[in-house]
Amino acid sequence: MYEPNRTGPSGRSVQGPMAGTTSDFPHRSREEELDIQLAGHLAALLAVTDELRALTPSADLDHAAGRLTEQVARLGGGHGPARTSVAAAREPSALHQRAHALAGRALVVAASRADTAAAILAAERMDAHAATLGEPRKLSPAG
Repeated sequence: MYEPNRTGPSGRSVQGPMAGTTSDFPHRSREEELDIQLAGHLAALLAVTDELRALTPSADLDHAAGRLTEQVARLGGGHGPARTSVAAAREPSALHQRAHALAGRALVVAASRADTAAAILAAERMDAHAATLGEPRKLSPAG
């Protein structure tokens, strides 16, 4: 009797585990993806905060670094962020602009996943960096 060929040109079985199934690779929920994204933004903000602390030490930056570390650890399942010693000496205003942008990104993700603690922290950091840059507050009361 005739038996159809079950292997393709590469020698792999056409009807093997890869044919038509998507269970062969890990899937994450939207919530898990947002946690990863938020942790990444906060870790990047922490790195810039550490650079600023090296250039212009302040109690506010020390406190912010501690809170950022706590949030990254919480989102990372208890694993703290990887921190390195600061070697680059960039312009403080450029660092504040970068930190402001990172805090804004973190705020958007925190709001989308309804993480109040991270959203408050990100908004506070945005305000602090905007104040350092001398930017006027862009939010105004509705009226």
